[in-house]
Amino acid sequence: MNQPVNQPADPVASQPASQWARPPALLRTKAELAAELRGLPAPVVLVPTMGALHAGHRALLRAARAAAGPAGGVIVSIFVNPLQFRPGEDLDRYPRTLDDDLAMCAEEGVRSVFAPSAAEMYPAGPPQVTVDPGPAGQVYEGEFRPGFFGGVLTVVLKLFHLIRPDVAVFGEKDAQQLALVRRLVADTDLGLAIEPVPTVRDPDGLATSSRNRYLSAADRALALTLPRALRAAQARAPEGATAALAAAQKVLRAEPALAVDYVAVVDPRTFGPPGRGPALIVAAVTAGGTRLIDNVPVMLTGTHSEERDFRGAADH
Repeated sequence: MNQPVNQPADPVASQPASQWARPPALLRTKAELAAELRGLPAPVVLVPTMGALHAGHRALLRAARAAAGPAGGVIVSIFVNPLQFRPGEDLDRYPRTLDDDLAMCAEEGVRSVFAPSAAEMYPAGPPQVTVDPGPAGQVYEGEFRPGFFGGVLTVVLKLFHLIRPDVAVFGEKDAQQLALVRRLVADTDLGLAIEPVPTVRDPDGLATSSRNRYLSAADRALALTLPRALRAAQARAPEGATAALAAAQKVLRAEPALAVDYVAVVDPRTFGPPGRGPALIVAAVTAGGTRLIDNVPVMLTGTHSEERDFRGAADH
């Protein structure tokens, strides 16, 4: 489960875990990857990333190292995947910090880093056969970023085939992505375990994200409305999904400068309407020019059937 929305990042997350570790092998091609894998001890644990690693990624690396145990090997992929960016999104300016990323991987005992180019991953250009994310990939992030999840799942499937990991580690902040990756593994009989890692937050409550570096001081202050809204929803969740959703709406509507794509209470597996039991409150907003997503878990004690019913942009 995610940590409470107002819980800061684990203070040890910024401390190097293994400064004695050797630098990871940097692999640029599929051939180099294949050669490295021949000597990588099992279990093999994969952490797929787009780089620009931060405290949230450090938590993923530590979870991967724990899953690998003393005998296994951790491999991190760093690839800014063009398939999941629409025209006009931040593909060209997405932060690329490979040297810093390699330093963090070395601190956390990562054995290998696979950092291919787009031409290496897609030598014939954009693939003609891609993964259909299904109904759960058409709502929320899938609705506001058409084609996004098809791009994500296509590159994830390629990485799974290239690396053949025993375990793959994903963060719970990207909850819809996590649900879809789990469905991909189940529906295609990939035979690997998906290890979720709780969301890591900065001391002010904002979920860590590579895109947080885009935020000005004023934008960050505005962005903090998002965790405040989720915290308010968590507090009202024992009263039911309607009360939780209303609480989040109230906080978000109080900041007219914040553009809201959606806020909703959903089933964490299907991203459909929730029932009794575990649920997620999910939201996406834009502060300044930076789009942020976040979610928190709740436990619903009654039976609810609620669809999205709040679009902040329409109210603003």
